[in-house]
Amino acid sequence: MSLSTPVIAALGAVAVIGAGTLGGSIAFASTKDKPLTSQATVTVGRNSFHLEPTCYNAGKPFDDNATKACGLAAAQTDKLKSISVSSVDRIGVGVDKQTAANGWRADTNGGNSQSGAPIAAYQKDNTFSGMQPAVNVLSQVRNTRLTVVEFDPKTADSNKPGILAVWFVNLKNSAAPAAPAQSQDASQGQGPSQGQ
Repeated sequence: MSLSTPVIAALGAVAVIGAGTLGGSIAFASTKDKPLTSQATVTVGRNSFHLEPTCYNAGKPFDDNATKACGLAAAQTDKLKSISVSSVDRIGVGVDKQTAANGWRADTNGGNSQSGAPIAAYQKDNTFSGMQPAVNVLSQVRNTRLTVVEFDPKTADSNKPGILAVWFVNLKNSAAPAAPAQSQDASQGQGPSQGQ
């Protein structure tokens, strides 16, 4: 279940072109008044962080506008929850029982592969990924984006599974060098991938 280059490029292009459409139909969890049922927990070493989704569409599968808006949210690294991590830490992801029942996955844009590093391949009914060595999932620069996706159980096994919620977390490795200053191009964006 890797991110496909066309999906990454499309979301990145949308982020550049469609910045004005962010308000669309997606509700961001931080602005919701009532608690959400979808929760994720990121564990780094001995510390755990409980998070609400970055992108949530009131429990309904994302439509094209929600997917585009979520891609834009992923590009705003300074607004994402940031967690300090070092290369000697171990990282794990947990989800609530309903998210696990629906199906989910977690990966980063780091690791030794251009497509990123999986923390949890697509799984159903399992609430915890297990602990991965951070060195295997971090990028070579200071900020690595962790993405957790909850799938629509009605379409999870299809070629184009629907998405119910997405969490983006910035894993910050202060010992790594800052990324060189450059313009954001389509290949750098990483939004919610519908591929498994």
